[in-house]
Amino acid sequence: MISRRVMNILVTGASKGIGNAIAHELQNIGKVFVTGRNEKALIECNAEGFCVCDLSKDINTLTDFIEKNDIDVLINNAGEYIYSDLDKMNIEDIQRLYQTNLIAPAFLASTAIPNMKNKKWGRIINIGSISGVMGEAYASIYSSSKAGLIGLTKALALELAEYNITVNTINPGWVETELGMASIDDSEFSREEIVETIPQRRFVKPEEVAKLCKYLISEDAKGITGQSINLCAGLSVGI
Repeated sequence: MISRRVMNILVTGASKGIGNAIAHELQNIGKVFVTGRNEKALIECNAEGFCVCDLSKDINTLTDFIEKNDIDVLINNAGEYIYSDLDKMNIEDIQRLYQTNLIAPAFLASTAIPNMKNKKWGRIINIGSISGVMGEAYASIYSSSKAGLIGLTKALALELAEYNITVNTINPGWVETELGMASIDDSEFSREEIVETIPQRRFVKPEEVAKLCKYLISEDAKGITGQSINLCAGLSVGI
């Protein structure tokens, strides 16, 4: 059951992929606002409103936007991935990944939480990665930033439970998106080889993540908080 309350939902990284699927899936349950770097793609989301923002650089532009639009459902989806040996990465790349994948979600949550506390209701959903659960060779910064989201989720869930605010992380495995396929192309493995490592022998669809977000927002899921949910076609279980 979806709550009858009017929800103001912000989806980050909504220009494409998982974020775009989430933005479209949630439009029938509340007012959806989107942010990302591609203005044309954000306009095409047909959302209630949008904010063009690069979370690695100008995150402060989102502060007023969150407060102005009374956001009480925050979907931290935006993320960046680099496939590289750690000793070959420069400090700028390391800082950018942590800023986008971990620092920005924490900052956005800190901005939205006061309004959620006042309402005594809210939802925060972080889109992590199975790499943050298991670790991924040559993606140490990405993996550690996503692992940090899980720790943030557990701690925040404890802090906010008494306010009827739930906090959860969804950890997708290999997802059939532009970013997901590009990360395979950057690696030493082919798509066919990757599929062979997935128990269900398939990539997860962005819509699967979107529908899980929709459930976690619902009142039926009000008892689910502080959880790290793997949506990975069995990848986290083993080969």
